[in-house]
Amino acid sequence: MNIGAGQTVAFVGPSGGGKSTACKLAARFWDIQGGKITLGGTDISTVDPEVLLKHYSFVFQDVVLFRDTIMENIRLGRREDTDEEVYAAARAARCDEFIRELPDGYQTMVGENGSTLSGGERQRIGIARTMLVDPDVLVMDEPTSSLDILHEKALLKTLAEAYGDKILILVSHRS
Repeated sequence: MNIGAGQTVAFVGPSGGGKSTACKLAARFWDIQGGKITLGGTDISTVDPEVLLKHYSFVFQDVVLFRDTIMENIRLGRREDTDEEVYAAARAARCDEFIRELPDGYQTMVGENGSTLSGGERQRIGIARTMLVDPDVLVMDEPTSSLDILHEKALLKTLAEAYGDKILILVSHRS
């Protein structure tokens, strides 16, 4: 597999078909037994896994949120980022509007693992978190499974624009 900067790749197929495994191999969660995986022309087996993972960000179907404010859940891993940067990431992830409608807006506390939010709201917050990190490689494993078709289309368009010069890997059961 050779994925270059500016490319979007989609793995589509049935459950158990190896889509998520291929993504994890591309990020070197495990070493491969044969063949070669390159990223931007570099054989990933020659890159220290910790260094490699600094260039990746993952959005999984089940986003993990912590018992904290929405602001801090988005800012996770980027504590030095400003509120304005968090707002921009939330707008890009199409979650700014619903957040601002909450009683305490960005200061709203979410229950353990985001139990006070819908699945789609949790997913969009997870995507905002990732957009704030701005990785070289974004892997999205069923990231829009809880979104309605309008939010999904708008979000995918935004992602394509935001990651035009980076690598975007999408995993889906539907084409």
